[in-house]
Amino acid sequence: MAKQWWCLIAIVSLTSLVLQAFAITDEADVQALRDLYRSLNSPVQLQRWKLEGGDPCGELWTGVSCFMSSVINLDLKGLGLNGNLGFQLLNLRNLKQLDLSSNNIESEIPYDLPLNLTHLNLAGNKFGQSIPYSLDLMKNLRHLNLSHNALSGPLGNVFGGLKNLKGMDLSFNNFTGDLPTSFKSLSNLTGLFLQENHFTGSVIFLANLPLYDLNIEDNHFSGIIPEKFQSIHNLWIGGNKFDKETNYPPWNFPDVIPTEQNISSPPVTNLTAFDTHPTHIASGHSKKRPGPSGIAMLVCGCTLVAVFAALFVVIHNRRSHEKAVGEMGSCEGSARNRAISTVQGTDLWSMAAEDSPHISGFSSSPLITPSRLPPIRTKTMKVPKKKGLSGRKMPITAKVYSLGELQVATNSFSRENLIGEGSLGSVYRAEFPDGTILAVKIINMVSLSIVEEEQFLDVIRNASRLKHPNIVTLLGYCMEHGQHLLVYKYIRNLSLEDALHCITYKPLSWVLRFQISLGIAQALNYMHSSCVPSVAHSNLKAANILLDETLTPHVCDCGLAILRSLTSNSVKLKASEMAISNSGYIAPEHAQSGIDDTKADVYAFGVLLLELLTGRRPFDNSRSRSEQLLVKWASSRLHDNASLGEMIDPSIKRTMSSKFLSRFADIVSVCIQAEQEFRPPMSEIVESLMCLVQKQAGGIDGTIEADSLEKSFRSTNTRFFGSPTISYFSV
Repeated sequence: MAKQWWCLIAIVSLTSLVLQAFAITDEADVQALRDLYRSLNSPVQLQRWKLEGGDPCGELWTGVSCFMSSVINLDLKGLGLNGNLGFQLLNLRNLKQLDLSSNNIESEIPYDLPLNLTHLNLAGNKFGQSIPYSLDLMKNLRHLNLSHNALSGPLGNVFGGLKNLKGMDLSFNNFTGDLPTSFKSLSNLTGLFLQENHFTGSVIFLANLPLYDLNIEDNHFSGIIPEKFQSIHNLWIGGNKFDKETNYPPWNFPDVIPTEQNISSPPVTNLTAFDTHPTHIASGHSKKRPGPSGIAMLVCGCTLVAVFAALFVVIHNRRSHEKAVGEMGSCEGSARNRAISTVQGTDLWSMAAEDSPHISGFSSSPLITPSRLPPIRTKTMKVPKKKGLSGRKMPITAKVYSLGELQVATNSFSRENLIGEGSLGSVYRAEFPDGTILAVKIINMVSLSIVEEEQFLDVIRNASRLKHPNIVTLLGYCMEHGQHLLVYKYIRNLSLEDALHCITYKPLSWVLRFQISLGIAQALNYMHSSCVPSVAHSNLKAANILLDETLTPHVCDCGLAILRSLTSNSVKLKASEMAISNSGYIAPEHAQSGIDDTKADVYAFGVLLLELLTGRRPFDNSRSRSEQLLVKWASSRLHDNASLGEMIDPSIKRTMSSKFLSRFADIVSVCIQAEQEFRPPMSEIVESLMCLVQKQAGGIDGTIEADSLEKSFRSTNTRFFGSPTISYFSV
C-alpha cells in the first residue's frame, strides 16, 4: 500500500516538473500580463511575476492558470492590489475567467477586456466612470460582477450581445438614468442585482426575463410593478417609487411593499451577488466503492497516461514554436509586437470569432476551480460623482525641470537636436546624463499675465493626466525666465504623414493602416469619453501622429489647443502657413462659434481614414482643381462600388474584400458629414471598427492576403533597418 502511494506522489511530482520544464506561454499572453503587472505598480503580492521575460505558465505565476500555452484563468482577488488594469488585456485571447475583486484598483474599466471571458468579477474596487461599450462584444460572458465600485452615469446600450449572460451584479454603485432597452436581450439572465444605485424610470424591460433572483432595492424606479414579477422566486423591490395605488388584478403581493425583505419568502441570506449552482447529487441506489489499492492503481494509471500525453503535447508545441522562430529569423521581435494599441498583429482579424475547440470544455476542466463570485457584505459608502478637471485644483503630476538641465540635455537647443517644427513651436531631442532620451517642446509665448500663467499650468495639469498607449505622454515642464517648455516621452521621428507620403519609406500594408486607424480612434475616444470634462484635440492630422518602432500610433499635442491664443506672433504666422496645407482636416463648422470641438475631431479622423485608404493628401494643390480637396473628391465615390475600388491606394489594392471595403467606407462617410450633429461620437466609431474586425475574423472573405503578414517596415535610410527592440508604453 505504501509503495502505491509513493508511486502516485512520484508521478504527480514528475508531471509537474515536466510541464514546468517545457511550458512556453504564448508571447501575447506574456506581454499582457507584464503590462498588467506594471500597471498594478509591480506588487510584491504577485509572486514570480516579472516586468521583463518570464514564462507565466511554466513558472506558476501567482493566480495564473493555463492550458497548454494559453492563460485561461486569472484569479487575483483580495490581494490588496492598486493601480489600474493597463491597456493590453485584450491580448489574453483565451482567458475565460478574470477575478480581480476585493482590491483597490482605480481608474475606469478598460474597454479592451478579453473578448472570450465567461466570468468577470471586478467587485469591491474603486473603478469610476461607467461600463465600457466593448462589453457588448463579449458574446461568451455568463457571469458579470461590478458591484461595490464608484461607477456612475447612465448605462449605455451595451447588453445587446450578452445573450449568454446568466448573472449580473451592478449593485452599490452610483448609476443613474433609466434602464437601457438592451436589457431585453438578456434572454438567459437568472440573477440581477441593481440595489443601492440611483436608477430611475420603469422596470418594464425586466418583465420578460427568466429571473430567479432580482434585487432592485433603494433606487428611484417608478411606474407600475410588472405582473410577471410574481413568478420571480427571490424578489426585493423596496425603497423605490412604484405606483402602489394602481389596481393589479390578480395581484398577490402584499399591500405594503417591504423595504428589507423578500416579497414572497425571504431567503436565508440577502444576495448581493450570484454563485454558480452546485452540482446536484442524485439520491437512490448506492454503488460499491473501490478499495484504497484500487483507487491508487487507477490514479497511477491515469497519471501515467496524462504524463505521456503532456510530454507529447509540450514537445510538439515547443518544436512548432522553434520552427516558427527559425522561419521568421530576426523579425521575431517585431512580429510579436506588431500590436497597435490592444490588437495583436494579424490576430486582429481572428481574435474572437469563436472559441477554440481546445478551449470549449474549460468550464469543466479540473485546472479551473468552479467560479464563485462572492457577495461583498461590507458597508460601502456612497462615492460622490467625480469632479471635472476644471473643478478644484488637483496637484500637477508632471515633473518640474530646470532650464539649465534642459539646455544641457539638448546641447543648448542646437540645430542638430531639432526634431521638427510644430504649430506651437520647435521640438528638440534631449538626452540626459542617465541616458534617458526625451523630447522637449518650446512654446514661444507672448508675455503672460498672472491669469494666463495659471491657464498654462492648468493645461499642464490636465495634459499630464492623459494616460493612454496611443497618446504621447507629457512627463514634465519648465517655467523659468519667461520660458515655457514641455517635456514628453520620446517617440522616434517618424510621423504618419511621412510614412504615407514620403517615397523614402516602403508603403504601409492595409493591415498596418487599419491597426493605426484603430489606435488613433481609441486615443480620441479616451479623450472624448473617459476624461471629465472631455478633451478635444482640435488639431488632428497625420503630422501629429507619431509611429514608434512597432508602428504603434501615438497622438501628440493632446490638450494643448488652448495655448494657440497665447503664442507669439511669429509662431502664429508659422501655424497659419501650416494651416493652408492642413485645411483638408478642418470641419465645415470650424469658423462658427460655440461648436462642439469633439465633433470636429471626428471629422478630422474621417479625413485621416480617407488618407489611409487612398494614399492621397487631404489637400494637394498639385492636382486638378476638382481633386485638390480629398473629402470633396471622395465623398461622391464612397457609395459607388466601382468608384470606391478605383480610389484605393494602388499599393494596397487586392488586399481587402469588396464587402470589407464597403463597410469601411460607411464608417468614413458618417465621420465626414458636413452637419456635425450627424457625426457619431468616437465611442460609436471605435465600436464600428471593432465590429468590422469581428465580421472579418480570420479573413474568411479574403480580406487578408499573405503579404499582409510582413513584419518589417523598412526605409532606404539604414537607421530604420532591422527589427527594433520591444518598447513599452509608460503609464
